[in-house]
This record gives sequence, structure tokens and C-alpha cells, in this order.
Amino acid sequence: MPAENLTRDEARERASVVDVRAYDVVLDLTTGPTTFRSTTTIRFGAEAGATTFVDLIAPTVHEVVLNGVALDPAAVHADSRITLEGLAADNELRVVADCAYMTTGEGLHRFVDPVDDEVYLYSQFEVADSRRVFAVFEQPDLKATFAFTVTAPEHWTVISNSPTPEPALVAGQPGAARWIFAPTPPLSSYVTAVVAGPYHRVDGELTSIDGRTVPLGVLCRASLAEHLDADEIMDITRAGFAFYEKTFDMPYPFAKYDQIFVPEFNAGAMENAGAVTFLEAYVFRSKVPDAMVERRAVTILHELAHMWFGDLVTMRWWDDLWLNESFAEYASTLATAEATRWTQAWTTFASMEKAWAYRQDQLPSTHPIVADIRDLEDVEVNFDGITYAKGASVLKQLVSWVGQDKFFEGVRAYFAKHAWGNTELRDLLVELEETSGRELTPWSALWLQQAGVTLLRPEVKTDDDGTITSFTVTQETPEDHPVQRPHRLAVGGYDLVEAPDGTPRLERVVRVELDVDGRSTDVDELVGRPRPDLILVNDDDLAYAKTRLDERSLAVATTNLHSFSDSLPRTLVWGAAWDMTRDGELGAREFVDLVIGNIAYETDSSVRLVLLRQLATTLDLYVAPRYRAEVTALAADALLRLAGEAAPGSDAQLQLVKAFAARAATPGQLDAVAALVDGTAPLPGLEVDTDLHWELLTSLVAGGRAGALDIDERLAADATASGERAAATARAAIPTEDAKARAWEAVVEHDTLTNAIQTSTIAGLVRVHDRDLLVPFVDRYFASLEQVWTSRTNEMAQNIVVGLYPTPLAGSSVDVLGLTDDWLGDLGDRHPALRRLVVEARDGVRRALAAQERDAR
Repeated sequence: MPAENLTRDEARERASVVDVRAYDVVLDLTTGPTTFRSTTTIRFGAEAGATTFVDLIAPTVHEVVLNGVALDPAAVHADSRITLEGLAADNELRVVADCAYMTTGEGLHRFVDPVDDEVYLYSQFEVADSRRVFAVFEQPDLKATFAFTVTAPEHWTVISNSPTPEPALVAGQPGAARWIFAPTPPLSSYVTAVVAGPYHRVDGELTSIDGRTVPLGVLCRASLAEHLDADEIMDITRAGFAFYEKTFDMPYPFAKYDQIFVPEFNAGAMENAGAVTFLEAYVFRSKVPDAMVERRAVTILHELAHMWFGDLVTMRWWDDLWLNESFAEYASTLATAEATRWTQAWTTFASMEKAWAYRQDQLPSTHPIVADIRDLEDVEVNFDGITYAKGASVLKQLVSWVGQDKFFEGVRAYFAKHAWGNTELRDLLVELEETSGRELTPWSALWLQQAGVTLLRPEVKTDDDGTITSFTVTQETPEDHPVQRPHRLAVGGYDLVEAPDGTPRLERVVRVELDVDGRSTDVDELVGRPRPDLILVNDDDLAYAKTRLDERSLAVATTNLHSFSDSLPRTLVWGAAWDMTRDGELGAREFVDLVIGNIAYETDSSVRLVLLRQLATTLDLYVAPRYRAEVTALAADALLRLAGEAAPGSDAQLQLVKAFAARAATPGQLDAVAALVDGTAPLPGLEVDTDLHWELLTSLVAGGRAGALDIDERLAADATASGERAAATARAAIPTEDAKARAWEAVVEHDTLTNAIQTSTIAGLVRVHDRDLLVPFVDRYFASLEQVWTSRTNEMAQNIVVGLYPTPLAGSSVDVLGLTDDWLGDLGDRHPALRRLVVEARDGVRRALAAQERDAR
């Protein structure tokens, strides 16, 4: 919303004027269900006589007192700012306001548990939502101490960044208590936190390398307490503490560490200093694939890494958001691989994170890793695959280039020098140059300040005996970003050999590590050797680049992909095949055959999860429309067959059943889903638990075999927040014009849904077997975009813009590209962040049409 924006230039100007020292924030959470009382006292220095502003989004401002002088709130407060004129060298500002509870996952989110009607609150301040809770200089480089005082119902638990004090009863307020927290160390406001409600808590502790006992807490809603596996969460946390304190050679910088699993959270987690909040779906009330358990572990370690890189040392402005997130992404994968049971974490990284990065880097909106963040709207849409996954991939390559020991030696010097301060990229590079002896400015210019991903292909020639006579790696650059980059990578050769049990195995027989630079690089070490059966450019996944398989390697992979002894090279082949499919070099039906023919042998849960998602995308978007129904039906039948052949109760069985249910459309397939629900034809070892029951029911709803009464009956048996979200999806999936219209109106035309119900409803609305049900909403979508963007909070608007774009109609009678281009032309230069989201969605349709054309051939 323009009235709530802040530009980088404004932030720089304000930072040159003020020096913020301390906040006292007093919150009264007993004033009613819609607003709470917020009293903020800020002490700060300034240029005498200067004018600036403080940030606050509040429905009512009662008092603004600057240096003892009461100002007229109506005169000085507008939109999200309070104007401050005539500043002194030392200033005290007091602001009293009624701030609004949010149901969007931003600011101070309020949730009522349908199980017991208890209220739960949590704050979410990144990027710029602490101003929804207290008056603040809302930018990361204006650090200060924060002392929170919170009044709340006495039976609640209250958590903030400092250790939780003993509460005291409040005179004159029966049933209320007050928690007075000690001041924090200097923090950016976006990593402060207030969490309050009758949370269930499990306590623990660990010993830091400096000898301190650090209290640990794991919390969730009381109605989820039976499902909270706090011991495992703390075990992962302790492993992470030990790994990071040793690697960073610096004790944990805060006094305690709480991890709170909160309802209706928009992200995976948030790195509030000493009070990390997590997506509540990480409390597993039903059986989940091991991929989800691993993802939770990586997320726990990601947020823990932020305690040093992000909270202790913080970016100056959001241009360096990438470094904050990329470092945590790289460090958490390294810690997962070296300090937990998920030793194959780099395989997961290659399958998930790098695939995300490659996709993002090929969009028209791709940008350098060091992005140009002009304002808050820019950063809100920049939590993307470049910021997280490409940045982490490039950091991994930098570690290979300078050496892991030298890299972390530089990181340790960086932490020691800049603790409790703000930095820019150059501050880190200076330390890495000092420890490694390498000049990193050219590397930074190529990798961090230029966009785009290059494509590496092997070119192999052999003689009649199969001996390699020449081997070259070529590097192709995209037209829009023709940047040739140096890559440190390995070329691996694999032969089919007979294992002791008589089965064929793909074993690596040669590996050459080298620097690849320029349009072509000869690999002389392979000349004169027998040509391996399968050749992998970028073996071990050292480099950030798309790769291709030569014709022979692709043929061997298609029939023997399951024969790899190790999961990483298999995953790299999967990735190359998927990328070829997206680029229209491999027919979509060929990719479907590859997945169906090999997924039963896949041993890595995360890779299996990614492959089934890619299979779904291929069936929905990349298979030529005239073949889609037949291919989808055959694929669904194959998934059900594979589920029946999988080990009873296995991770593979669960994932295959879920994938089958999402695609079931024929009468026979829907009969099979119904038989799983009613138990007349169960799969051995498969427990149809609460969440799986919902997925199967939604499959029947989307197929026209169940309806509103069935949904209501199921919700009565699962009257929980999770049940309400599942019911919202199922209702929106009812395949009638009326049901789709009701879902559309609830999401777009009204503004009463919470963030969680909104996203659940969107998921059900776009779930169709008959795509004609979505046609009536195409014109309404484009007509509503600007109103949605300017009237909703950023998170809620993005959900609508991205979730309801008519991608499923790619290849139909609707000219999605033409309609999009017309709308973009009408939009002009207004709302650049909105334009970016629509341009990205358009590119998905363009790619789908190209893939459909290739598949039709």
C-alpha cells in the first residue's frame, strides 16, 4: 500500500539524522478482541533542529509527546508516519495508541482455537510490521535496546526476546498479570517478538561453549500438546548449537532460546532473537513423509544460524537480504549434513533449493543476487529463489573456491568485528579476502551483481573402440544475461557394473575436477579413456549451472536411473531431465515415463516428494492438451499400482497414495479412493489418519463423489483449526459453478478470511478436473488486481495475485497471454511489485505452451 511504503533513500536520510538508543514498549492485551493498547517511549539522539518521522500503523493515536511537549495526533500522524519536527540533540518520544490485532499473519496476529476457544497471539514483524504494534524507526540499521512490558490474562504464557520474568498480578484488573522483560541487546525491530497465550511449554537446557546454561523452550497451542515431539526438536537444536558455536568460534549471543509453533503462520519460520516462531504444520498430528521431518530440521537449523548471521550482525538495508538468508540456507544444510541423521542433506539441497533457484533465475524478473531494493514493496516480493537458493548455491561454490576452513575463518573475523552492528556485503568480503588471500571483487561482480544461469553441455567424441578422442564442456548463456562465469566443478563418469547380488549398478569410474570458463573448456584428462556409460557434468553438484545429458547418457539414465549407488548423482540426473522438460528439449510424456518407471526405486524421501510435484506440474501444464486426459489417467493408475507394491507402511507408500488421490478422476480411480476411505479395500500398512482422510475426501469431492454434507460430517469429527482449513479447501473444490463462485467471492470480493483460510480456499478453487469451471473468473481476475493490491496487506494480496492467476488454462481456448499483456499495458508503470508477480506468472504460461508444443511433436 503506497501510504505504508518506505524508500531506501528515505531510510538513508533518516539514519543520517537520528541515533536510536532505547525503546520501552508497554502493551496491554486485555482491552478487547480487536485492538490493544500500545505505549512506546523512544530515546534517541538527533541533529538539533532536524525533522524526521517515526513509523506507526494504528487505527487510533491518543498521545504524541516529544520532549515533554504534547503534539496533536491528528496533525502529526498520517498513514504510517508520525512527523517529528524541531528535534533536540537528545530526545524522548512517547506515543500512546490503540493498535489492531491482525488475522493476516502480519503484525500481532490473533487466533482463536476452535477446540477450546482460547486466544493465541504472536508477532511477525519482517519486513516492516513492528510498526503495527508500537511506534518505531522501522529500518534494520537503526538498532536499539527493547524493553517490553506486557499485560495479559494471568493464565497465559508470555514470551519475548529476553527471558520470561515472573508475572505480577495487576491491581484493579482481576485476572490480569504483568510481565516486565529486561532490555534486550541492540536489535533491529524486525527481529523483536511478543508471543502470548496459554501455550503448552516443554523446557530444556544446554551448555554453551562459554560455560553458560542456556534455557531452551519448545511451545505450541495446548490442543496440539499431545503431538509435540519436543525431545527431537531439542536434540536437533542442541546439535545445531554445538555445530555453530564451534564453527563460528563464538558463543550463542542471547540469554535463552525459545521455539514456538504458532497458528496461521505465513512462512516456514522467523528468526526473532531468542524467540523463533515456526509454522504450526511442523507439529505433526498425522503421519508425514520423512521429507517433511527433514525440512523441519533444516528450518530449525536455518533459524538458529540467523542468531549470529542476521540478529547479531544485521544487514544495513534490504539490498543484503540475500546474504542474510543465503548464509542461513547454506549453513543449515551443512549443519544438517554434518550434525544430524540426515547426512544426505546436500542431495535434498540439489533437488529442492537448486531447482527453485534455477526456475527463479529463468524468469523475466530475475535479478542479481545483490538485488536493487528501492523500497519496502520491492523487498516484500524478493523472498524468492534468488535470495535464498541461488545465493546459497553461490556461497557453496565460493566455499569450494576459497576453501571451507578459510571461509569460516573469515566468517569468524566478521562476527567478531561487527557484533551488534549493521553491515554491507563488502564488510564480509574484506574478511574473506584477508583469510583466503583471494581478490573477491571480480568474483562478486560476476556472481553477485549479474543475473542469469548458464547451461553446461558435454561434447564427447570417441573412436570405433569407444575411446574418448575429445571431451569439451560448453557454456551457453541466456540472451538477456550473456555473462560467462567461471565454474569450479567435477565431471564424473559412471559405468554399469554387476553388483554382488547380480543386479546392475551405476558406479563412478572416473572423476575430474577442473575450472570451466568461457564458451568451451577441454577436459584433456578424459581423452584416451574408455567412454563411460553415463557422463555427469557438475558431478557432486559443486557449481551453480544448468546441465544437460548427452544422448547416450540420457538413454542409459532412462532405463537405469535407479541403479545409482549414491543418491546425489541420481538426483542430478533427475534435475537435468526436469530442466530439459521445462525447456522443451524433452517431451513431457517422456518425463512422465521416466518418473513412473523409476520412482519406485527412489530412496530419498525429499527427492521423491519433489519428483511427484514435478510429475503433477508436467501432467497439468506440459503434456499436450489432446493427450492430457489419457496420460493423466494412465499415470494415476500407475501411482496406485506402485503404492500397492510399496513396502507396507513405508514413506514411499504414503507419498504415492497422496499423489494418486490428487490425480484420481476416472470412475475406477474414485472407487479406489472411496475404498481406502471406507476400508473396503485397504492397502496393507497404510493408516488412513486424520490428515490423509481429508486428502482422500477432497479427492472424492473434486471428482464429484462427495459433497458439502460429507465435508460437514468430517469437520464435526475434526473440529480443529487444521480441520477448518481442510474443509475450506474441500468446499472450494466442489466441481460446480456455484461452489467456485462462492469461493471466489470469499477470497476476492470480501476481506474477512484469515490468511490460512484464504490460502486453503484458493487451493480448492483452482482444483478442477474440468478446467472450464475456471473460465468465468479470468476477466474478473484481471479486473480485480489493482483493487486487491491497494486494499489488502502485502501477504494477502500476493496470495490472490499468484494463487488465482489463470495458469491452469494454458493451452485452452482462453488467450491467457494476450489478456495478461493487455492488462500489463493498461497498468503502465504503476505498482512495480504487482507487475513483477504478474509477469512471473505469465512466463509460467509461456513456458507451458512451449512444452505442450514440444510434447505434441
